[in-house]
Amino acid sequence: MDLSPSNFTCRSSCVKLYLCSNPEDSVMERRALRERVFPKLREHCRHTLGVDVRALVGHQYGRASLPAQVEVSEYQLLLQESQQAGISTRELERVYKRNENTVPPSYCWTPSHGHTCCPQVDVKEKEKNKMKDEEEEEELRKVLQNAVTLCVHSGLLTAEKAHSYHRSALDADLRFALEGLPRNDIIRRCLVYIHKVVNAKGEQEKRQTSSKLQPESEAGLIASVSSTAAERKLLSEMCDSFLHGLIISCKLLVYTTTTECDRRHGYTTGRRRSYAESLCQQVFSDLLALIDSSNVSETSGDALAREQAEQEELCTILSRFYDVIRPEEEEIKAYVEQRHHQRPLVVTGGPCEGKTVLLAHCAQKIKSWLQDNNPVVITYFTNLSSNPSPKHLLSSLCYQIVTHYSTTTQDRHFYIGIDPDSHHEPSTEVSDYELNLYTVPCPYLGGPKHGFIKPDVSLSELKKHLSFLLSLLPSPKQPLVLIIDGLDQIRRNLAVQIIDSLPSPLPPGVKLILTISSKQTPVLQAIELHYPQCSPLPCDSDGSEEKSGYVCVRLERADRRQCVKMLASLLSSSGRRVTSGQQALVNQALTSCCLTLYARLLHMHTSLWHSDTEVTESSLQDGVHSSISALLDHLERKHTSCLVARAVSYLTLSRAGLTEAELADLLSSNVNILAGHVQQGQGATQGDVERLLLDLKSFLIQRTSLGSQSLFWVSRHFGLVVAKRYLSTHEAKREIHSEMADYFSGRGSAKLLLEKQKSALKKDTAKTKMHIDRQPFVFLSSSKEAGRVNMRKVVELPHHLQESNRWEELDHDLMSLGFHQAVVRAGLLGDLVAMLKREERSSTFTFSRERALLASILTSSACVLQSAPLELPTVMETSLLSYLEVFPVLEGYIREIRQERRNRGSGLGVALSPAPSTVASIQCLQCDAGAKEVSVTEAAATECGIVAEIMDDASAWIWKGSGWDIAKLSLRCEQEEVKFVGVKTNGRFMLLSTQCNKLFLWDVTGPEMFLEVKDPLKTESNKQIKGFVVHQKKLCVWWGGENFVSVFDASGETLSHFQCQSCVTCVVCSANGFYIYCGQEGGTVSIFDTESSCLLGTCANSSHSAVVSIILCEDKQEIACVDSTGDVNLWGMAAKTQSPRLVKEHFTGGKPNTVLNTDYSDEISTLLVCQYNQISIWDTCDWELCDQFLAPQGSRFIQAVLSQDGHLFLALLDACPLVLVWKVSTGECVLSLETNKQPLTLLKIALDVTCVTRDGCLLVWDSKMIYAAGVAPKMRRGVKEVVVEQTGVWFYTTDGSETVWRWSLETGLPHANFMHYSPVEKLQVSPDNIHLVTLSAGEIYVWMAETGQNTLRISGSRATEVLITPNSNFGVSISDQGLSRVWKLTNGGIVCNIHVHLSDAQVSPESTFLIGCHHGNLLAVSLWSGTISKCFFCVESSEQVVAFHTLSEHPDFVVVMVASGGLYTWKVSEETICRHYELPVMFHCQPQHFQMSSDGSYALLSFEHETINLLNLSQVRLCSFKTEGPVMKACLDRTGRYAAYISRPTSLKKSCVCYLHARSILTVVRLSDGEKIGSVFLYQNPLTLVMCEQQCVFVGFEDGSVGVYSISDVMISGEGSVGCRENLNGQLKECPFDKEPIRWLPLAIPNMTWT
Repeated sequence: MDLSPSNFTCRSSCVKLYLCSNPEDSVMERRALRERVFPKLREHCRHTLGVDVRALVGHQYGRASLPAQVEVSEYQLLLQESQQAGISTRELERVYKRNENTVPPSYCWTPSHGHTCCPQVDVKEKEKNKMKDEEEEEELRKVLQNAVTLCVHSGLLTAEKAHSYHRSALDADLRFALEGLPRNDIIRRCLVYIHKVVNAKGEQEKRQTSSKLQPESEAGLIASVSSTAAERKLLSEMCDSFLHGLIISCKLLVYTTTTECDRRHGYTTGRRRSYAESLCQQVFSDLLALIDSSNVSETSGDALAREQAEQEELCTILSRFYDVIRPEEEEIKAYVEQRHHQRPLVVTGGPCEGKTVLLAHCAQKIKSWLQDNNPVVITYFTNLSSNPSPKHLLSSLCYQIVTHYSTTTQDRHFYIGIDPDSHHEPSTEVSDYELNLYTVPCPYLGGPKHGFIKPDVSLSELKKHLSFLLSLLPSPKQPLVLIIDGLDQIRRNLAVQIIDSLPSPLPPGVKLILTISSKQTPVLQAIELHYPQCSPLPCDSDGSEEKSGYVCVRLERADRRQCVKMLASLLSSSGRRVTSGQQALVNQALTSCCLTLYARLLHMHTSLWHSDTEVTESSLQDGVHSSISALLDHLERKHTSCLVARAVSYLTLSRAGLTEAELADLLSSNVNILAGHVQQGQGATQGDVERLLLDLKSFLIQRTSLGSQSLFWVSRHFGLVVAKRYLSTHEAKREIHSEMADYFSGRGSAKLLLEKQKSALKKDTAKTKMHIDRQPFVFLSSSKEAGRVNMRKVVELPHHLQESNRWEELDHDLMSLGFHQAVVRAGLLGDLVAMLKREERSSTFTFSRERALLASILTSSACVLQSAPLELPTVMETSLLSYLEVFPVLEGYIREIRQERRNRGSGLGVALSPAPSTVASIQCLQCDAGAKEVSVTEAAATECGIVAEIMDDASAWIWKGSGWDIAKLSLRCEQEEVKFVGVKTNGRFMLLSTQCNKLFLWDVTGPEMFLEVKDPLKTESNKQIKGFVVHQKKLCVWWGGENFVSVFDASGETLSHFQCQSCVTCVVCSANGFYIYCGQEGGTVSIFDTESSCLLGTCANSSHSAVVSIILCEDKQEIACVDSTGDVNLWGMAAKTQSPRLVKEHFTGGKPNTVLNTDYSDEISTLLVCQYNQISIWDTCDWELCDQFLAPQGSRFIQAVLSQDGHLFLALLDACPLVLVWKVSTGECVLSLETNKQPLTLLKIALDVTCVTRDGCLLVWDSKMIYAAGVAPKMRRGVKEVVVEQTGVWFYTTDGSETVWRWSLETGLPHANFMHYSPVEKLQVSPDNIHLVTLSAGEIYVWMAETGQNTLRISGSRATEVLITPNSNFGVSISDQGLSRVWKLTNGGIVCNIHVHLSDAQVSPESTFLIGCHHGNLLAVSLWSGTISKCFFCVESSEQVVAFHTLSEHPDFVVVMVASGGLYTWKVSEETICRHYELPVMFHCQPQHFQMSSDGSYALLSFEHETINLLNLSQVRLCSFKTEGPVMKACLDRTGRYAAYISRPTSLKKSCVCYLHARSILTVVRLSDGEKIGSVFLYQNPLTLVMCEQQCVFVGFEDGSVGVYSISDVMISGEGSVGCRENLNGQLKECPFDKEPIRWLPLAIPNMTWT
């Protein structure tokens, strides 16, 4: 699909059905259509087309209607003829009054009784008034028609004119709908049904008499109306002339039904009901065909393209409101025509002065102004966008610029954002900006072309992109005019951020026009600061102002005379005018308020005036807001206050407007409105809504929003008045938001109200019953597998839930797969990520970490999800399954995924997730330092999680934890901005040091107040602070290179100093705060009494190395010191008054190595000491060295920290952009956490690990997630072989080491390890699952699979392969050099020896022969004698056998493939051969990949490049299908149902920067029809691929982990896979270290030797 707006098709939001019929003779038919057809039709449209059905069924169709107005001359003729004929015209003169305000002057009908909407009026009184009105109208109709007849006879009126007085509503509606329309339009929209009834009357007099005695409802079904001769004539003319001519000319399809009735009974109710039922069926079928053939387009999933089209449409709509020519247009034209300036133009003015309309008009004119050029004009109406954030605005502008300037938009991608896993080199054109701006196709999985902006792109990145695009694409020959309107109508801080993001000065060829209200001084100041004086050129117009580098055009109020002309034009177009006296009052009003919006409001008010209306100065309100309020007053009187209040409130509080259908549904189901209508027997009907919208049409615009035609206020001031009038309290707003949330969530309150009042009402209230359609996130359709996204609900529901404080429901949706799928498919992935990260709420926030994890996964998978949104369930299941123990709440999310797969009928799920190779961060934040490139010099974190970063530009940035962005810290001291140089933390305190030698202390648990710490002994050398400790109200600080510690009180005053022997390196305070321990460079530790400041004692290590860490063990009265070389000294402290006693001294040995950091955990009694070349782990219970880990060759450690439980440690290496995770028990590096940039430091914060990169990026990982991924079971090396038991419950893996793992698919954990003395080469499991046979260094091991007992260890076999017979009784060892042997599994006894070597050997299904190839011949050797019993021999060809396969379901047969491509079946028992097929020349068989299904129906021949070749033996035909990329591995299901393959597209390396797109893909295909069942991204490199009969796929990976994937396919199994583990109850629930696999040891020596 072309992304250009010209090809972006928007659809109507409503299909309206106009039903034209006479009510007297079609009551039953109309009711049947309304109750049976229209609801089904509406559901069909919503689910397939995204449109709604509105059935407007008239209620006054039978008789002719009284004319609303009659021209003066015609009216006087009627009166004259009637009076001359002696007919009284008193009643006619009473109800028709002359009105000079109509054009032309006319007599207007004024009904005597108005319809009251007040619910308190007595029902009987209403019925009485209604009957009286009908009688009066009937009398008037007779008088008027008699007068018309007289005029016709006198020749004063033509017959055609007279018809208008006799024409029925049916006739008028038909002519209105069909007359004068294009022929093609009629053909597409018209359906004609003619029903002729023969002998309809029967005994008419009886029926008429009895009908008077029947209840009204029954009489309505069978009533027959006697027609006058004139009515019959008009009916005949309509049918035989108008309709007949239309049918002939347009060749319409006409349904004619003739019903012949019994003469005695006539047209009975039963016959009528039967016709109604057949009519409903036919109408429903015809309407479906009409609607489905209307080519209603789907909404594109590309949100940026959708918004571009909507903005351009909005510009066109707003330009139509340009009714008064403004002189400022010339000033804007002059600015656009100038070429050599680099400053913007700012249009200022007061509210309602027409800034937006003026710019919309100018945008339409710019191309005509610059005819010699080809300008690109981009308009963006910020205040009318549903997302006015700076990031969204810049993203949209970047996208629009690229699409406008790109000549091949439909073949390009638009990408913004630096992918953390990308290794794609940017082009040299953008290298100076270090951008990733790619416009390349994404071949994976097809899908629509889309504009892709990564959800985690920063504002600074977008700013760079925008600047780059503006400097690269616009030119003098094709300039860019960028118009941004409404910045003053969004939040001030957002407006300032947007202004700061625009380039200054403007690049050549770029014009920027902004609109700002003259009252928004802060925003104007921001523009003034951002655009200093640059290339000032005077504007040609005298009305413009030059201010600090931008041109200012002040928009004045419109000219009064122009507004008067505008009002006169509006009145004339509506057939109205005002008298001269009224005009004077209008002129006076326009003099006081000369605004075009006010003139439009005056049109509404003055169009209600009659020539005899008494008007005064109070008749017209002063100002726009007062006039809007007066308009609402009028609407309330006309339509009831409850209906108007709710309607305008809904329109005002909607996020993206409302469609007519939505507004009608909301009003129809509203409790308050129903309460006012229910006693009248009806609710707010579609007609009520249409009439209200008709009165509001001048002040509403209908524009495309989210792919539907939605209603919006033409001016924001309507919303302001509505908010003040109806929504002045928070409770009122919440009530409206809650009602809208109910509607968009699929719940309505109308039904509940009716149920409560039903018992209290005697009359039937069925008419008021309003069916509220359920609102799913995705409308499912039988014709479209994926369904259609309910975009209205996706956008509106979260907004209204949040605004109504319904946080639990919002949480439920945000954690719902259905919501995620709909949002991603709608192209709003960035909005979903933002919602998941947002934590602004009044109630306690729940599931914050779970939501952060979901947001992180969505962000990292953004590229795949943008191009293939239907892959979301698979991506999320693969990413989440390993962490369900950490986040059990997400089990519900996984259940949704699996239920969705079951509902879909097919898919590929994850039964056992492989061990993760990395962990997704739950936070990734970047400090926005603008265009400056800064780096972090120091970072620190408090115990409660607040992080501070000090940059090399002396700025400080603070992150307050989850839900917060990184904010810049701004402190002023003595009117100057404070420059920071360092930060230290201790507990809940943070100490900041500055360039001016000041210290600021912040208690982060209190208010944001910084206490200055005053040190009278500070030196001017500005020594760097090394650290501080806090106890209660005392603060101890030490500096680098200083030999003292300063103690301060809570007020910041210095209390004392502790003088030490040498420079202080570390300080520790006792738990009670009475003592401090000061480590020093000379290896000494000094102990001070904090109360008396006395030195209590000292101790020193023997090497005199600097003390870097002191650990207090006060319960043991011990103190441990770590020196700079890594040595540990333990001292005993029996008494504080005595010097410490040396208890233990431990030397690490080796070369002296500086300690970089230490990490001590008292809970697990573990100390980590990090040095450049090694990391040491100490057990602090006994102070013994547990283990040491050397740095990888060629690398050095920078920092290391322990995990929360001590089973893992995390480390940073120099020149490595990863955080590496080691397993303490094995010394393996089990994880790598990706940072994309060079890490600076690791911070342990509560349950998180935080990494600060050198450029200030902050990444946060959940400690429990790291633990879950780090301890996930996996083998030491890559999995080389996977063997699955017949039951599919247990499976075995080997990695080429001495260990075979036995796994339980139920628990997902390894159950046992079978140990060997040498690497395992082969393994087999007996079909009865009792024995496991392994081959290691030529020795054969036989194990009892369940107990792990090694029953046999056979040496001397010289075997290279082992097999087990299908009956599980014998083993076969195959040797390349020596004898092959058949032996008993139970005791190892040899049955026979086989002297001939057979390659690729297989045991026959009946366990009688060993079949294999020998020198190209296929032989069958007896398992009892070891002799050759059978030989495959083909008379036609002596070619060698290249592949063969036994068939377990046909044990006598073997399928044989020869070198020429011939395919044979060999019946071994009879030694007969049958030739079936010969492969074409272009196909060939790959013996190493040849596989067969057990029934012989399918054979996998080969795979190469992007093709897999299969042979369907049941139909004897070749099958070849394309894959997404080169096939790495392929496997055939033994049952012949599926094929699985792993592919890895190579073309993506140059075209995509996504992490997942670079990964292998596992795909399963159904063989019967080639349908793709599903695909899964594999996060590691696969080595093995196996399928089992339980519809599971096993994949062994390079990192030693195993993944099991379950096939769900109702086409095969009915209920999907049942053998695979897809329940969550068996998930890991205990620490793997508490339940290590059982280790089964082999026999110490062989117990059998073959010779």
